[in-house]
Amino acid sequence: MKKAWRIKKNSEFQEVFKKGASFANRQLVIYYLHKSEQNHYRVGLSVSKKIGNAVVRNQVKRYIRQVFIELDLNIKKSYDIIIIARKPTKEMDFHQTKKSVNHLLYKTNLLEKK
Repeated sequence: MKKAWRIKKNSEFQEVFKKGASFANRQLVIYYLHKSEQNHYRVGLSVSKKIGNAVVRNQVKRYIRQVFIELDLNIKKSYDIIIIARKPTKEMDFHQTKKSVNHLLYKTNLLEKK
């Protein structure tokens, strides 16, 4: 995932939290905000220290980033998306993470119809 497609600044996170919509399942929470001036979606990840040590947190973030790389063509453009990991994510493998992210994107209508 290109660094230009990531949300890094606290002010950008806060804007999505305040103005955007959200949806959650047991493993993840998604916040999303439509930005018509963008030509590509941007993703921000938040994995708390409650999830585990740095190795576990980085693994969870790598899994989620890889899911977005694989789904790149199917995700609607011009959205800011924030994914927050919950505790069950530390026991999940890549395929479970992909299924969970897919579920969130489908329920929030961020996946384009084929």
